[in-house]
Amino acid sequence: MTENGYAPVNGVDMYWESRGSGGTPLIVTHGGFGVTTMFGGLLDELADQRQVIAIELQGHGHTRDIDRSFSFESFADDIAAFAEHLGLGQVDLLGYSLGGVSSLRATIPHPDLVGKLVVVSVPCRRTGWFPEVLAAMDRVGAAGFQMMRQTPLYDAYAAVAPDLDAFPALMDRTGTLLRTPYDWTDEVRSITAPTLLVYADADSIPTSHAAEFFGLLGGGLADGSWDGSSPTEMRLAILPNTTHYNVFASPLLADVVAEFLSDKA
Repeated sequence: MTENGYAPVNGVDMYWESRGSGGTPLIVTHGGFGVTTMFGGLLDELADQRQVIAIELQGHGHTRDIDRSFSFESFADDIAAFAEHLGLGQVDLLGYSLGGVSSLRATIPHPDLVGKLVVVSVPCRRTGWFPEVLAAMDRVGAAGFQMMRQTPLYDAYAAVAPDLDAFPALMDRTGTLLRTPYDWTDEVRSITAPTLLVYADADSIPTSHAAEFFGLLGGGLADGSWDGSSPTEMRLAILPNTTHYNVFASPLLADVVAEFLSDKA
């Protein structure tokens, strides 16, 4: 069964859907222009073992926009405020792309909130994206609305949004966010929550950056301190035969994430 509702957080009436019960609650955050349904069956699979709560950020899906610019910092604070509003205590976070960057950002200033972190197709600095991807981000805006309205992303938005006319503004605000520089290289080193980085083997982020990000977290244990007797707390997964645009639907993702989030991990 799925429950849903709205939570007042920082002036945003944030839409949420909850599945499953027990375990550490898992908050799942969509990618840019996305809604909760973009994850397909992943949410139900993960909800076999725990409560899974999918949210929709400011201006996305069911959640109305407000008079506030988009920023990863505000999205991160909204995620933290959402967990506090529902009285969830410590939570695990899973985010994809824009939602993954927001979840990563939430972990840095709120270390006591996050038990485990899973980020899918996320760089730790803006320049971690391929140059061609950055060039495409530079063009995101309402001028591309007629093309965007032909996509499944728009169809999913249109099926639930309270104001269809708000989508061009969503494109403009998202474009501005995607063009805003950020570099959390130093701050990532401070993350102590067990973290799983997931990428496609044909992602919009080079595998060299994935490896660098993993190393910043202490993954790989270059100091030779791991004896191989147990899993490490920081993990890196590259899912085969996937891209940035379908990695969240890979049948492998649920297994990789569920094993990482389990009490045995």
